[in-house]
Amino acid sequence: MESAACLSPEVELLDVPLVEDERDELEDPEFKVETPPPGAEGGACLGSRPGGAAKAEADEKRSVLDWVQALILRRDVGRLDQLHKEKDLLLQRTRGELRASQRMDLLTRQQQRMKAKEANHANAAWPVTPLEGQPEGAQQAALEEREASGRRLREQAAQQLSKEKEAWGKTERNRLLRVRRSTHQQKEHGLRHLKLVEDARRNHRVAVKFLKASLGRVQEQERQREREAREHVQRRMDAVLTLKNSITANRETLRKFQAWGQARAELAVQKARAEKQAILAQGGNAFKLLFHQHRRQELEAQKRAFEEEQRLRKHEIVGRLLKEEAEETRRRRPPSPPATATATATATARPSLRNKTWDYLADISEGRTPGAPGPVESASLPLPDRSGLMPAVSSESIQGASGSLSWEDQTLVEPEICGLWNQGHKAHEVPKEEVDRKPVGGTKMEKDILARTVEQLRSRVVHKQVASGREFKGCPFNSKPKLIHFKDFDIGKVYKKRMTLINATYTINYCKLEGVDEHLRDFIHIAFDPPGAMSAGMSCEVLVTFKPMVEKDLEGRIWFLAQTGRFSVPLKCSIKQCSLSLDKELINFGSYVVGETASRVITLSNIGALGTGFRVQLESEPCELELNQSPVRVNSLYTYDERGLYEKVLPIEQRPEGNEPSLMEQDTMRSPESEDVSTVLHIFSEEQMEITLGEITEGYIGPFSSIKVPIVFSPVTPGTVQNRFQFTFKNQQCPTLHFRAIGVAVDVPVWVPKSIVDLKICMFDRLYQDTIQVHTRSKAALRLKFEVCKELRGHMELLPETGYIQALSTYSVQLKFLPRHTLPEDAGKYFDRESRILEAPLTIRVADQVKPIEFTVHATVTTSDLELSPLEVDFGYCTIYEAVRTPVSVCNLSLLPQEFGFVGVPKFVDIQPNDGFGTILPLETVELDLIFQPTKAKEYNFELVCKSEINRCFKMTCRAVGVHPPLQLSHYQVKFAATALYDMSVAALHVINAHVSMNSLTHSVPRIGSEDACPVGPTSFQFLLPPDSPITISPSVGTVLPGKKCLVQVTFRPVLSNELIRQQAIRAQAKDGEVKSHKEAVTPRRDRRRVSMSLLRMHSRERPSRASASRAAPPPQKQQEIKISSEEYQVARATLARTFQGRFDKIVVPCVVASGDIQDRKGTEPLSFSPHNTLFLELWCPAVAPSIIVTSDKGHTISNFGDVAVGHRSIKKVNIQNISSEDLAVDFSVLNPNGPFHLLNPISKLPAGDTQDLVLSFSPHESSLAQETLDIITKRGTLTLTLLGTGVASMITCSIAGDVLNMGYVIARESVSSTFKLQNNSSLPIKFSVRLASLSGSRHEELQQLPRFLTARAKRTEVVGTQNHSGQSVFSVVPVSGVMDPGASQDFTVTFSPDHESLYFSDRLQVLLFDKKVSHDFLLRGAAREHMMFVEGGDPLDVPVESLTTIPAASSERREEPEELRPILVTLDYVQLDTDTPAPPATRELQVGCIRTTQLSAKKTVEFSLDSLAALQHKGFSIEPAKGSVERGQTRTLSISWAPPADFDPDHPLMASALLQLRGDVKETYKVFFVAQVLAGP
Repeated sequence: MESAACLSPEVELLDVPLVEDERDELEDPEFKVETPPPGAEGGACLGSRPGGAAKAEADEKRSVLDWVQALILRRDVGRLDQLHKEKDLLLQRTRGELRASQRMDLLTRQQQRMKAKEANHANAAWPVTPLEGQPEGAQQAALEEREASGRRLREQAAQQLSKEKEAWGKTERNRLLRVRRSTHQQKEHGLRHLKLVEDARRNHRVAVKFLKASLGRVQEQERQREREAREHVQRRMDAVLTLKNSITANRETLRKFQAWGQARAELAVQKARAEKQAILAQGGNAFKLLFHQHRRQELEAQKRAFEEEQRLRKHEIVGRLLKEEAEETRRRRPPSPPATATATATATARPSLRNKTWDYLADISEGRTPGAPGPVESASLPLPDRSGLMPAVSSESIQGASGSLSWEDQTLVEPEICGLWNQGHKAHEVPKEEVDRKPVGGTKMEKDILARTVEQLRSRVVHKQVASGREFKGCPFNSKPKLIHFKDFDIGKVYKKRMTLINATYTINYCKLEGVDEHLRDFIHIAFDPPGAMSAGMSCEVLVTFKPMVEKDLEGRIWFLAQTGRFSVPLKCSIKQCSLSLDKELINFGSYVVGETASRVITLSNIGALGTGFRVQLESEPCELELNQSPVRVNSLYTYDERGLYEKVLPIEQRPEGNEPSLMEQDTMRSPESEDVSTVLHIFSEEQMEITLGEITEGYIGPFSSIKVPIVFSPVTPGTVQNRFQFTFKNQQCPTLHFRAIGVAVDVPVWVPKSIVDLKICMFDRLYQDTIQVHTRSKAALRLKFEVCKELRGHMELLPETGYIQALSTYSVQLKFLPRHTLPEDAGKYFDRESRILEAPLTIRVADQVKPIEFTVHATVTTSDLELSPLEVDFGYCTIYEAVRTPVSVCNLSLLPQEFGFVGVPKFVDIQPNDGFGTILPLETVELDLIFQPTKAKEYNFELVCKSEINRCFKMTCRAVGVHPPLQLSHYQVKFAATALYDMSVAALHVINAHVSMNSLTHSVPRIGSEDACPVGPTSFQFLLPPDSPITISPSVGTVLPGKKCLVQVTFRPVLSNELIRQQAIRAQAKDGEVKSHKEAVTPRRDRRRVSMSLLRMHSRERPSRASASRAAPPPQKQQEIKISSEEYQVARATLARTFQGRFDKIVVPCVVASGDIQDRKGTEPLSFSPHNTLFLELWCPAVAPSIIVTSDKGHTISNFGDVAVGHRSIKKVNIQNISSEDLAVDFSVLNPNGPFHLLNPISKLPAGDTQDLVLSFSPHESSLAQETLDIITKRGTLTLTLLGTGVASMITCSIAGDVLNMGYVIARESVSSTFKLQNNSSLPIKFSVRLASLSGSRHEELQQLPRFLTARAKRTEVVGTQNHSGQSVFSVVPVSGVMDPGASQDFTVTFSPDHESLYFSDRLQVLLFDKKVSHDFLLRGAAREHMMFVEGGDPLDVPVESLTTIPAASSERREEPEELRPILVTLDYVQLDTDTPAPPATRELQVGCIRTTQLSAKKTVEFSLDSLAALQHKGFSIEPAKGSVERGQTRTLSISWAPPADFDPDHPLMASALLQLRGDVKETYKVFFVAQVLAGP
């Protein structure tokens, strides 16, 4: 609408005719056409948009997709503007050219008129008749006057012509000026258009780049989320699998422990039972003894546990004292010698507490009874040496003295000031009941009381923190760092670390230090000054001091108490450790000559902070560094760790007794055997000292360092040497590292890889070559000489005879072997005549080397002869229509397979198999068939040549006589298909008489060899069938005239003879009679049995071949009783058919030929024929019993499904039975995959005698008759089923005419419904379903494409148009699916429910039959307005995409604004084909309607009026009616017609406008633009 408003002023300006002032102005050379700036028009157009939309556009941020769509729309609008401007330029250019052409025509007409006037003046001159009575002067004057008038006229014409030429030139100059200016303006417009296009492209590229980047980021985020989700799922799966495996392993371990415990418990029970029985046998009290024994075991176990606990405490105290002493020694410098004796006396007189403790420990280690340390005794005891005290303390702490007192009875601590600790003080005596030591940490009751007390105290301090309605949960303070870790610490040093605590709660909080774990209190000191109230996010510092006194890893937590609860910070202390590794585990020296030495280096690296001593040695040597270690030995059932777990799980009663050796002790008892084995391995390894260690075999590796250890390889003997080494360390926590060294020792520098060169089997007079590789490991070049023994120099040679081999390289020698036939005599002892094996010694001599290199050449020499047998072949007489076969043999006398072939074979000879070519194995004889088929009647003598692969020839002589009979057959061999019983196979052939002339020069004439030709005339034939054959030939006798042929049909029908069937029936009757007469007399029964047995013997002697003897006839009375139509006969035939095994007959039928007509013979006189002219017809007749038969539908193999509806499926079952004696694998032929027939249950196997149901379905796709065949294929035959069916199409009629259902106009947020009906005209029920295109799955993909008004100008609207903003479908249909019975109809209701105003609501409705076939396709259309009136018609001015239109919003604020003019463009084309006949006026229509609504409104009608009727009528427009009213639900048509007025300029379109006002619930004004033009043709 706005674009039309912007374009309309330009149209009006172009329609104004050019006045004279403008023409004069064009002649001014300084006249310039000023074009508006590039953005003027666009700005004008954009400025005309409503302010509300511009404000919304400025305020709201568009998405990337909306921005791109706006850019595309702006580009399209620019293109439309450019096209309009180009059209205007073309109109201006055309008008100028038209005016110039009109002026040229005017000038041409004026010139013609001037010429006509001159001619008239010349013709209209006065007559020159002399006047009588006038003087000659007057005549002369008249002549001059006439000449003067002629000259004036010519001057005037010349002047007029010059003026016209000047005017024409002026016009031409104006035209050229217009052309140049239009060209210039067009160029400017082109440049501006290019600039706009370039800007649009640049903006498009920027937008695409931004869009790609945004989409890339979004996609990358999506992929990252997907990867994280997959990783999370994978981690969860791995955790589940790990948990599952751990549970399984724990179950297995627990099951193993339980089984072991049960076994030990059973052993204990058995032992107790045995002891009880032994006590009972002795007469003692078994229960009392067992109870005392059990009690004693418990006491011993408690005693052992108590002793172990005391030992551990002793170890802990001694270790702490030793570490304190070591720390004090490091801190202190060595003391200076005493200056005075007083100082010495003072030091001796007053020993320190630590010296007293050392003295006490020394007394304990020496076994003396220590007394209570006092001042006097401590002063008299000397200070023991530390080196002597260490082993004493170690021995006492590990083994313990049985007579030493307990640590509870000794006082180890004494103050510096004497007081209560003196000797006179009597120590407090503890009651005997309190002597027993309480458990560490208190009893269970004391622990519970302490826990309850602490909880009560803590509950008074801890409070919940709630801020803004949210309760804080979690750790109240965050620590930085989260873990306090002291790495690689040394005893005696002090380590400090600072930690920052940050308040992570919502409000003010407090922090109080509670302390560290109990086992860390002796080493960790916390310096923390409580900061008081701390706001959220505030922090405080904590100083952690670590003073190590024990060399072991420590882990624990520092506990704090906040207002919201307790929290802790983890703490960890790690000692120095060794981390050792090797850079390689395999050292490969490669190949070295014996005597050389090679060295490799292996690197030992330590990445830990603790150094250790190491030693490198062979694995077979004993390890001295590990003698003091207690390695964990692996039991055959479980490891040491598992044994410890078992001791925890197993009750005390079920543990092994103390007197029984444990598994560890058993392993220790077996240690001497392992030492013996290691000793043997060590002795064995000393024998192979080719790979040894270098100078470094042991040493010390410091922290964060590496050491290189050399390994030396000195080969002594040739071969592969391999040794295993190991690194052992003094640090018991470092595992042993192993590596392996391997090397290869070689002998001489020059060698041949293959000492024997095997040439396999060789033939005489054939050249064989091979390459011999000579290798050297020498580092210098060597000269080689190759020699062959003198006996074989005529058959074998080495090239070259002399050569030089470079250092560390390879040399190739060519061996040539050409065995002659004299090889057995020349070779002598090197050749074995029986086995024909040659062993030739060859020698390679190396310079400066005494021992030569020898190798041997082996070869088996054989002949290449082939033997043919027989050497002469006679084929005899043979007609030209048949072939004679003779077998021959070819024998290979060689030890090698040979390829052979008969070459140069004549055309009338064929050799099979493989056309006389093949491969014959050693000493093998191959049988071949020589097939001779003459081409003419004559005597043949020829030779066959057999050639071997080495081009040797062997010949064979052949002879034969060719016969040309007077008649011939079209086929001489007929192969019938496998035919079942009572089936028939037919073959046709012709008997031809081609003998029509005796001229032997033009063609071959019938004759025998070289004899006389047969006479020309009728020739008779007769087929001589063997008796009782299943072959029928019709006709079997006949006469063929010269040049004619006779049709002969050969029929093969295998049947069971009637005699055989009757005998089977008689046997069945006899068997039934025996059953019935079982209670009769013995004699009649024997007679019947005799008859039956005789019949059985007769049946056993029968043979179903054409050469069988005559069968014995059954009794005549029995034959008469059994008829062919009787049930017994049918049963007998079925029984024989089921037991029929099948047969194959090859029948040769001779056809005798005689000259003359058969009708000329007298009576039964036979024809006289020659045996050489006889024709032979060979018939292959396979007869089989059907392996599979159809038992349903009386055995019919045709299944007719009848009539089935298209889209439906009919199922039918066919029963088949395997009547053979074996299981059959069943295959089926492939039905048409796109056809209507399908096999639903194909079977793969059919057991013998079993019956299976085949389920066949018929699903027609179209209305037609369908037929297919299904072959049931077995290895014994094929059963063909014929499938028939007729598809009936579904016939549906619809009440909607056309393919569009227009719902009309509807008030927004209201609905309207329409119904249509579908009628089922077919005789079958039809299943239907309804589908809307807006709800299809491909809707999203269609939205990604360009709008149709941009891609297809002809069809500018989309199939699926505007949709509701609420997400619900605009159109809905009920019912969605159902079934229509035959002849029934179904009503459908379509509801149109828009939720906003739009003119382009549309959708597609499809009716599907059986969810496959689209029966009807409708286009649903509708429009929605906010008010009750609408105007329809005119040319489209907007785009059919809702996102690109500017429909005003229906809001109360919008209604209060001044009313907006809505444009309507009406274009009228007046077509004038003939200028003489007036054309009808151009007409158009506008529809004014009132929408039916349920809303309450003051007005029930819509009134409309059109102004400016007089101006429109003046311009030729006629509008009827100009005003009126429209009822609700009705429309009024405004007919607009136009005829060009008298003053209409056809070169300029006529434009006019008028206002159309509609008054309903609101007032709307439309501005109607009328554009009319005259067209010369449609």
